[in-house]
Amino acid sequence: MRTVTLADVADAVGVSPSTVSRVLTSSRPVAPEIATRVREAATRLGYSGNGIARALRRRRTDTVGMVVPSILNPFFTSLVDGLERTLHDEGKQLLLCDSRQDPDVEAEHLRALVERHVDGVVVSPCDDVASIPAVARTAAAVPLVQLDRRVEVDGTDWVGLDDHRALGMLLEHLRDRGARVVAFVTSEMTNSSTVDRARGFRENAALLGLQVAPDGIVLGEFSVASGEAAVRTLFARPQRPDAIVCADDLIAIGALRACHDLGLRVPEEVQVTGIDDIEFATYVSPTLTTLAQPTARMAAEALRLLGLRAAISDGSAHAIEATRLAFSPRLVERESTRSLP
Repeated sequence: MRTVTLADVADAVGVSPSTVSRVLTSSRPVAPEIATRVREAATRLGYSGNGIARALRRRRTDTVGMVVPSILNPFFTSLVDGLERTLHDEGKQLLLCDSRQDPDVEAEHLRALVERHVDGVVVSPCDDVASIPAVARTAAAVPLVQLDRRVEVDGTDWVGLDDHRALGMLLEHLRDRGARVVAFVTSEMTNSSTVDRARGFRENAALLGLQVAPDGIVLGEFSVASGEAAVRTLFARPQRPDAIVCADDLIAIGALRACHDLGLRVPEEVQVTGIDDIEFATYVSPTLTTLAQPTARMAAEALRLLGLRAAISDGSAHAIEATRLAFSPRLVERESTRSLP
C-alpha cells in the first residue's frame, strides 16, 4: 500500500503542501475553515506524517520513558496509570519498561530509552547499590526523576512516600486499638523503600512504647506468598505479636490468608495492616486496613519536575539542586484492625 504524502492531502483539499504543513504542525496560523478541511482530509486519507523527522526538527519526541521494578505489583501499575494519563492529556506518550527487579535488565532498559531519544525518564530503581551506575549515566544524558524508590545520584529529583510518617500512622492506629506487641513483615533490604520503612517501624515503635516481638522483623519479598510464610514463622514462636504491620498490601493479603489457615481470628487475636491500598484490599476477608498513597499526585509531580529539567537546553540541568518531595499517605481503616479488649 502506497504511503499517503503531504501532497496527497494538499490535492484533496485544493491547497498547497506548505499550507497543509502549517496546519498539521501548528507552525503558523491558517484560516479555521481551511484548517478543518485539512485535518479532515488527513484523517480520511490516513496521513500520519514523519514523526521521526518532526522530532529531529523540534529536538523532542514527546515521549517519556519509565522503568519500574515489577509491573505485576498493583502499586506500580497505579503509578504507571497516573503517569500515562497525565502524559496523554498533554499529547505525549509513555514507553514502559519492567526491570523485573534485576539491575542488569534495568540498565539495558535505561540505555535503550536514551537511544530512542526520549524527552526524559522516570525510574523506580530496583537496587540501592547496583542501580546507581545506570541511573547516573541516564541522568547525564536526559532529564531524570526517581519515583517511589531512589538511589543517591547527584542532581536527580525524587518523588515518593514519607515512609517514616507512614509507619508512625499505622503503629499509632494499632496502639490506639489495643496492640502492645508488634511485628513487621517486609522485603529484603535492597532498596530505599524497604530500608526507610524498616527504620520507620523501629523508631516509631520505640516512640509509641510498643514492644517489637522477638525476631519480629521478617524479611522476604513483596508478594502474597512471602506474607503467608512470614506469619507462619511468627506464630511458630512462643511470644506472638498481637499486630502485624506489612510493608505492602500484597504481603498483608498473604498474612491474612495464613491467619485464616492457622485459625487465628483477625482482628480479635491479631490485627493486620498493609500499605498502598490496592484494589484487592477491599475484596479480602476481613477487608484490609492500609495506607493510600496519592499516586496520581505523585505521578503529576514527577512529570512536572521532569519538565523543569527538560526546559533547560544549555546542558546545565544536572547542576540544578535536586528536589525531594515526600507525600503523606491517608489511613484507610477497614475490618482487619479493631479495638482489642
